[in-house]
Amino acid sequence: MRAALKGAWIVAFLFLGACGGARHPDASKADKPKSPEETKAPVASPAPLSYEERLGQATFRHYCQTCHGETGAGDGFNAFNLDPHPRDLSDPVFQKKTDADLRDAIVRGGAGVGLSPLMPPWGRTLSGRQIDDVVSYLRTLRKSP
Repeated sequence: MRAALKGAWIVAFLFLGACGGARHPDASKADKPKSPEETKAPVASPAPLSYEERLGQATFRHYCQTCHGETGAGDGFNAFNLDPHPRDLSDPVFQKKTDADLRDAIVRGGAGVGLSPLMPPWGRTLSGRQIDDVVSYLRTLRKSP
């Protein structure tokens, strides 16, 4: 009898411990104020990338991301070593440049277009198609104003 009673207490103790005591499982959520992330309206996911944009993204990740960063914000892994820092490619002012200007900067490098000499020329490394794909991908990095 005593063993059965002891077993019942252990089972009850384990059950209450697993349930967080006698409280309702959602009681802790109701007591806590919601974080700013929980109160924000859901953000619409960006449109899926086209085939050319995906190719450009792959090329960007391989050649450009170390300096320009994953989102093009100029905060890549190597950015802190560079002076001047890499350009924020998502900046609305930058996004006003024409595709021809972007293509020229990629082909000739920063020094070739009067910008930072730290950006190498990619014209002999990348094909014309790859450069066009990168330019298409850069357009997807645009920040909303």
